[in-house]
Amino acid sequence: MRRSRIERAVALAGLEFPDAVDFEVVGEEPVLRSPHHLATGAATARVLTGVAADALWRTRGGAPQSLVVDARHAAAALSSYSHLRLLDRAAVPPEPVPRRVLVGIVAARDGRYVQLHSSFNDGPTIADELGLGPEPSREEVEAAVAGRDAFELEASFIRRRVCGGVVMSKEEWAGHPQGRALEGWPAVRVTRIGDAPPEPLPEGDRPTSGVRVVDLTRVLAGPTCAKTLAEHGADVLHVTAPHLDRRGPFDIETGIGKRQTSIDLNDPAGAETMHALLAEADVFSQGYRLGTLARRGLGPEAVAELRPGIVYVSENCYGHVGPWRERPGWEQLGQAATGMSMREGMSSPSGVPRLAPAAVNDYTTGFLAAYGAMVALARRASEGGSWHVQASLSQTCMWYQRLGDDNDPERADPGDTGAFVAEMDTPAFGRIAYLTPALSMSQTPPRWDLPPAPSGAHEPVWLPR
Repeated sequence: MRRSRIERAVALAGLEFPDAVDFEVVGEEPVLRSPHHLATGAATARVLTGVAADALWRTRGGAPQSLVVDARHAAAALSSYSHLRLLDRAAVPPEPVPRRVLVGIVAARDGRYVQLHSSFNDGPTIADELGLGPEPSREEVEAAVAGRDAFELEASFIRRRVCGGVVMSKEEWAGHPQGRALEGWPAVRVTRIGDAPPEPLPEGDRPTSGVRVVDLTRVLAGPTCAKTLAEHGADVLHVTAPHLDRRGPFDIETGIGKRQTSIDLNDPAGAETMHALLAEADVFSQGYRLGTLARRGLGPEAVAELRPGIVYVSENCYGHVGPWRERPGWEQLGQAATGMSMREGMSSPSGVPRLAPAAVNDYTTGFLAAYGAMVALARRASEGGSWHVQASLSQTCMWYQRLGDDNDPERADPGDTGAFVAEMDTPAFGRIAYLTPALSMSQTPPRWDLPPAPSGAHEPVWLPR
């Protein structure tokens, strides 16, 4: 892939790209069966993480590195969870397959389409709004949506503060109040939010060695951010609530390279433990709905006051400004709102909106957020300050659409991804196969040193550094 193609993609993301970067992207479009330039976006995101990691390495006194990204490997990383294999099934009892009748693109009465998503807990409210019982069939769901107009149904979801929205075109999104609010925003934004003295990186032989990361996120973009920081040496402590059992494929895959602890933020003792962790952390990565953590005293400014010099990472669905900034959302809803799903459907024989063939904005948003976090760490080292990194699924989708949508899906060639898969032993899940990092660096090759672990496997303390 030509250097100019990656440089153009970086410019379209609204980001800066150093002139002297030694990088190569191997392979060409199209890789995935999509009109969008998914491999280009994925490869660019991984090049950016390499650029930021290399900058941290130079801050430590290391020599400049050469970076290589295989476009097929990067494209495979957009569905990294699908490459996870539990090779010792006896070590992990099979999970019950959840009913997903309230997730999907469904036709409405007015000829429009609606993207449903039951989220973690929205299913009963959505079923009630549709006039259905607690366990409806797919046929009942489709019939109920077919009796409503799309935008009227979306308005009811907004009123009830649950997931779901109209499948819009790129042009409709550009004219929508939320789309207009995000116009001009980069794919990831890094801003200074407080004063603090310059803080050198901890000692270590990798770009993020000794960097302490609190990972307060769930499926999938947020965990990918912290996992990407871990691949360069960071001490990542993933925090989840005691009542959540993290043994699904998403959890195992994004848990590679991390320690796992449980904290009940509703318990005063748990809240105190979280504050103690943050007081000694370098990065706080969270993916909660805007305002949720602020109401717990864990918003960006509050954490920067608790720990001057913090890098606070925020990820959400619809962006951090605009009327939808507090709306809940997922990968599917980001694609639906911004026009990606509609364009994907136009490339199919049926013309019915459909999702891109990967978790495009989830994984890419995680990579971009990790890039922003490393940029902020470098700025903290040179000029001090506390920093806020903001990324969203919708910003990522908007960027992908700026890259182009003229690929021929029939020419897609994902190749053999077997060479990108490795195996490791884990204490809790037996031997697993997993997708390796889609980035090569000449002096500090990205890798994960820790196997995935179940929730609560580790104490809520930092490792010595």
